[in-house]
Amino acid sequence: MADNRLDQELDEALVRRAQRGDSTAFDALVRKYQHRIIGLIGRYVADWSECQDVAQDTFVRAYRALPNFRGDAQFYTWLHRIAVNTAKNHLVAQNRRPPTDDIEVGDAEQFDTATRLRDNDTPERELMRHQVEQTVMRVVEGLPEELREAITMREAEGLSYEEIAQRMACPIGTVRSRIFRAREAIDNELRPLLEGEANQPGDNTR
Repeated sequence: MADNRLDQELDEALVRRAQRGDSTAFDALVRKYQHRIIGLIGRYVADWSECQDVAQDTFVRAYRALPNFRGDAQFYTWLHRIAVNTAKNHLVAQNRRPPTDDIEVGDAEQFDTATRLRDNDTPERELMRHQVEQTVMRVVEGLPEELREAITMREAEGLSYEEIAQRMACPIGTVRSRIFRAREAIDNELRPLLEGEANQPGDNTR
């Protein structure tokens, strides 16, 4: 699809800039994919704080390996493989057996942060999931109308960027900008909540 091709071209442009030493370009890639990577790692590592650590390690490894990235595969496919290997290595280091079957890219993309919290249901995680959902709803309701419409059509209705652009009668680039700004607003509100969960005593012995 056209929007997938544009998305890939954006990644390639950011990668080229990052390879030339532009750290802000790599930061943009981290922001774009951090939730998908955390969701993927959460399929291997149930503990939230461990999951955060492994995700951070994944991006560190990716940054160090970036000079060797030649674009033979899409950036997210390459990042996905690093995340899977990092999660497996983490489990081996903890004397835990990693899964024998890898999680495919398509399957991993079906999981987000809120879904990952259902892996290990406890009353605390149930409360946490409720807080996440309430926070997202509150932020979305408070967004300017054009941002709210764009993110709702993308996340709730599952429309492509091209379809959203047609509905909103604006360029695809404008749709991407609106969705990025909406996600950034949501991330800013969720970050203190999720970091607080990671720092809860008794959640993990460090």
